[in-house]
Amino acid sequence: MTYIILGALTCGILSGYFFLPESIISNIGTMTSFALNLLILSVGIDLGYNKEVFYDLRKAGFKILLVPLAIVLGSTIGGIIAGFIYKMPLNVSLGIASGFGWYSLSGVLLSELSNVKIGTVAFLTNVFREIIALIMIPILAQKLNHFTAIAPAGATSMDSTLPVIAEATDQETVVISFINGAVLSALVPILVPLFYSIKI
Repeated sequence: MTYIILGALTCGILSGYFFLPESIISNIGTMTSFALNLLILSVGIDLGYNKEVFYDLRKAGFKILLVPLAIVLGSTIGGIIAGFIYKMPLNVSLGIASGFGWYSLSGVLLSELSNVKIGTVAFLTNVFREIIALIMIPILAQKLNHFTAIAPAGATSMDSTLPVIAEATDQETVVISFINGAVLSALVPILVPLFYSIKI
């Protein structure tokens, strides 16, 4: 998956620099908006189709929401710290941090809200979060606990990093991981624009 992402990004850069005519480049914004809306629709369909997720959520009660809430809190604190380190406006650093690993959506959102440079930073930040998660999940599951292993995955804990979590933990953690990913995926299109709109 990571190689596909990096390959697609490289092809896009080369195409934009060498091959694509100005007429296509000028319409990229429209194409991006369409792809973004289609992506959000597909996530909603996926959540609606997996009805057992809502059953598991009701059965576990409020406690199961502590994992995504802790991840939101930790990512927000990390965004604030990164903003100070890199002398970045806090609304931008918080917008990037609230991508929770969903690189495709957060990158596009911030490209539209701000500019392509910030969108690219958001994209790469969240790609690297996923890569780090793939490395850290087994280590955290072994050294700390299973719930901690979900944290670096963020929104990807319901899809691309779920197999790694399943291998490193147990069935109960897998269910919580899926619900965590669903909750965070639903929050990304809300929190990224919300944080970016707060001019600090």
